[in-house]
Amino acid sequence: MLCALSGEVPEEPVVSRKTGTVFEKRLILKYIQENGKEPGTEEELDPEDLLDVKTSRVVRPRPPNFTSLPSLLKAFQDEWDALVLEAYNTREQLSRTREELATALYQHDAAVRVIARLTKERDEARDALSKITVAPSAGGASNGDAMAVDNEGLPEGLVEHVNEVQQQLTQRRREKRPAPENWATPDEVSAFQQTGHTDLSVSQASSLDVESEYAVIGGLDGKADIYSIQGNTVERSLDIGEPVTCTVWTGSKVILGTSKGSVKVLDSGSEVASFHVHAGAVTGLTVHPGGRILASVGVDKSFVFYDLETLQQVSRGYTDAALTSCAFHPDGHFLAAGTQAGDINVFRTKDGVKVVNFHLGAPVQALVFSENGYWFAATGKGQQTVTIFDLRKEGDAAKAKELQTGDAQSLAWDRTGQYLATVGSTGVTVQMYLKKAKAWSEPLRTSVPGTAIRWGADAKSLVTVNKEGVVSVLKESA
Repeated sequence: MLCALSGEVPEEPVVSRKTGTVFEKRLILKYIQENGKEPGTEEELDPEDLLDVKTSRVVRPRPPNFTSLPSLLKAFQDEWDALVLEAYNTREQLSRTREELATALYQHDAAVRVIARLTKERDEARDALSKITVAPSAGGASNGDAMAVDNEGLPEGLVEHVNEVQQQLTQRRREKRPAPENWATPDEVSAFQQTGHTDLSVSQASSLDVESEYAVIGGLDGKADIYSIQGNTVERSLDIGEPVTCTVWTGSKVILGTSKGSVKVLDSGSEVASFHVHAGAVTGLTVHPGGRILASVGVDKSFVFYDLETLQQVSRGYTDAALTSCAFHPDGHFLAAGTQAGDINVFRTKDGVKVVNFHLGAPVQALVFSENGYWFAATGKGQQTVTIFDLRKEGDAAKAKELQTGDAQSLAWDRTGQYLATVGSTGVTVQMYLKKAKAWSEPLRTSVPGTAIRWGADAKSLVTVNKEGVVSVLKESA
């Protein structure tokens, strides 16, 4: 009998119960201790499965393999080959282990980065929520634990003001007054060209508004310039101290919204009021047709009304998405607000109740009402069109027209509702609605880029500003 492991006659032979194979007892016990299986098979093997074999004591002969030098050399060679093969297998196993360890380390590092990013976002969300929560409501909450989520109505005196303005302006519209005699004609608009441009002290210009023969331009560098359209010069520079995101001019008051949530009111160049209501950037400002009510919207999903006579906040409302732009209806009884989600919500001014919703399909970049009272234009971020909506209709039927204007970052409708001006990275266009023919035409398209645009007096000029802080005037050359 020969041992299945050593190939020699065993001194203490044992036999496996499972396969009947003979082994040297010390060798098989050591093998079981290391592997737990029977050599040459995948079956489990325990020391109890080994049976001792009783044999007579015999003298073991010298193995014939080691009786000569050639046989000894061959044995040494076989042993060396076995050692080399084992070293190779060990290196191969080490390489696989290193690869597995490297993969595990990369996965761990990625997991740590994801956890860190989520933790940062959570902390930022908590910080924003805490700012909204602690902001006092107009009614004056007794504690800071409750956050006002119901939209607030205007005070009784302002409700009467809104109703009076609506009745007056609606009656004027029903009279169907013709355009003023000195208003720009389509031929004059089509002859517009860049007649002047000026470098401002404002860099990264973000907003523009025009009052009479002057324009105010705000920039993300925290400055604002008062620009004379007739003189083509900057007459005054104002240091706002915060990045300006939106601008509106009414009467003697210049109103600026900032990226830090402030609404600043300046009269004759001096700050007369500053509101810190929004928890985040102010993205839009608009003045009621009556000139007394100011509205602001922001990324904190709220819209706020202010009384420009008393310089006080009078009401506040909330939506379900960050707001990006706003505009009052020409009669003043509605406020339209565009959202980051691509919707345009229309609220009643006097009580802040949402009455209708329109879907644009992209984050709303700009919106403006037509003087006819039932159309408004809107454009979305990344869109190459301006969509005309009809307030009298709902759903897809509300989209009265899509105008191919190219990139449009700012819109301006003239006071007669004839001309819709757009400006963006591709330049300026003027879209004209021919009421008799019920058709649209394009009397003007230029390559002057800009970020904001407004009509000058009597629609005889257009004022634009680009993000580098260069203001341009387009009008009919003399």
